Amino acid sequence: MEMPPDRQSMTLLLRQWGGGDKAALDELMPVVYDQLHRLAARCLRSENPNHTLRATALVNEAYLRLIDFDVPWQDRIHFFAVSARLLRRILVDHAKASKRQKRGGGVAAITLDEALIVGPQISAGLLDLDEAMQRLAAQDQRKSEIIELLCFGGLTYDETAAALNISPATVHRELKLAKAWLHRELSLSPS
Repeated sequence: MEMPPDRQSMTLLLRQWGGGDKAALDELMPVVYDQLHRLAARCLRSENPNHTLRATALVNEAYLRLIDFDVPWQDRIHFFAVSARLLRRILVDHAKASKRQKRGGGVAAITLDEALIVGPQISAGLLDLDEAMQRLAAQDQRKSEIIELLCFGGLTYDETAAALNISPATVHRELKLAKAWLHRELSLSPS
């Protein structure tokens, strides 16, 4: 079965860029910009309205970091998986900088449910979540990657399964376990 032309062209551009063709990056960015912007907006959707980071700024920061990546891109799923990790890292870095400026003032506890990543308390709990995600990755890398790809990357179950070379049923099962583990970890964290 052939990929649709837009996916084929994106994969071709990614491979050309990964091979050192900087002109391919210039052609690629308009193709992926809208999707990256949607991912960024999703990550920021429930941030505090006074939050200083906006979706466009998040995408621009991701772009600046991506242009320096020396990665042999496989396909669009690989690109968006890497982008999801990058967006998470940028948000965590921003939260850490903000916490340093505020000297840690009043971090609220968050709960883990379907709205965890885009819930109203994400700004306050992002650092706790990142620390819990790092502990989960140390214990079970695949569960951590599933949470990251689905929640930060906005990938579907099928795309996440393809990116990790597992079945969608395994994604669903591992996601349940990962959410339960994170819920327990975040419940035990002092707030």
